[in-house]
Amino acid sequence: MNLLWSKGGDPHLKVREFTVGRDRELDMLLAESDIEGSIAHVNMISTIGLLNENEAETLVKELEIMADEVKRGEFVLEDGVEDIHSQVEINLTKRVGELGKKIHSGRSRNDQVLVDIKLFLKKEIRKILNETDSLFDTLISLSEENRDVLMPGYTHSQIAMPSSFGLWLGGYAETLADDLWSLLAAWNIADQNPLGSAAGYGSSFPLDREMTTSLLGFGNLHYNSVAAQMSRGKSERALAFALSSIASTLNKLASDSILFMNGNYGFISFPDDVTTGSSIMPHKKNPDVWELVRAHSNRIQSLPNEIALLTTNLTHGYHRDFQLLKEILFPALKSSQNIIEMSNFMLGKMVVNKEILNDNKYDYLFTVEEVNRRVISGIPFRDAYREVGNEVEMGTFSAEKRIAHTHKGSIGNLCTSEVVSKFKSIASMFGK
Repeated sequence: MNLLWSKGGDPHLKVREFTVGRDRELDMLLAESDIEGSIAHVNMISTIGLLNENEAETLVKELEIMADEVKRGEFVLEDGVEDIHSQVEINLTKRVGELGKKIHSGRSRNDQVLVDIKLFLKKEIRKILNETDSLFDTLISLSEENRDVLMPGYTHSQIAMPSSFGLWLGGYAETLADDLWSLLAAWNIADQNPLGSAAGYGSSFPLDREMTTSLLGFGNLHYNSVAAQMSRGKSERALAFALSSIASTLNKLASDSILFMNGNYGFISFPDDVTTGSSIMPHKKNPDVWELVRAHSNRIQSLPNEIALLTTNLTHGYHRDFQLLKEILFPALKSSQNIIEMSNFMLGKMVVNKEILNDNKYDYLFTVEEVNRRVISGIPFRDAYREVGNEVEMGTFSAEKRIAHTHKGSIGNLCTSEVVSKFKSIASMFGK
């Protein structure tokens, strides 16, 4: 095995296989970021005399060619090469000779993998942000389109008070704004440059860390070298919390949708091409997409705990335990993007039942409306409540199926523009 850190002997095959695990497979996701970090590092060390101008130019040119190979799917992590960092350096050495060996000056694999992961996480956060923004727009559009379509609201899973599709869908839209705060926190933690912290204790070379911060587009610098290393696990955990928050929202949306398309409810429906049938019951239209959104959401909500347990009881500095963070988080990033995208897709196919409240079983939704109407006429609330309650008990209650909600955030005043402004304001805080 080609180990750049080897001092002569090779590790035992069983040890090598166990310690590498899935790292080679997941490292391919970091290829673009590793090359990006290497280009910035080369440009920086050329300004402090570790490379001359021609050497830096040669290295950067080859690194840019490698970056294009990654984008075209032509970059390969060769058998026997331990990780992506080694492969990039090996490729350089093959292409430009001994000069390629200079690229690691002033760097450790510790800060190299840190910068790779932070750059990668920033790109993934941006993808999550874009998908969430698209879902938000769909929810807002559907909320406005169905703002006057009434539906039952529930407490304790019992028929409670009038709601509307506008209120229901708009509620999920505004909840995504809350989720965005968690995603922004994850972004801000990832948006700090760890390059130059080396193995956790800096370097005797006069590294220009402000320069690499600017070149790599980080919003800030992780100043203390020990703090930079301690961000391993912190960045992943913060993003896991954000993904979990979004997943919690989608879990409820999926559960609502599954229930509301149930034949006993019939609030919404979906066309045949986005539902599945039964192998024995010809009438069935199963909500498989929503059920899988719910299931994936539940798995994602376990991430913060899994990462917390993995990183518990570790002293400061690097530990090989951190390698498993990629196995936990990286697949979940793709899963998160998928469930946001599929939720958005399904909402676009949703058909709303606009005649739900014609069924008499929903008459009691309007008991509070009747109590309030009597209060306005001068009857004390407790007396009005008792009167309506007695009518319900005797079966004489007659519902006037109309609403008079005008306060902010109610059925008749969704505050859509305010919700949009809130969401877009938070989204604008994400840096480049």
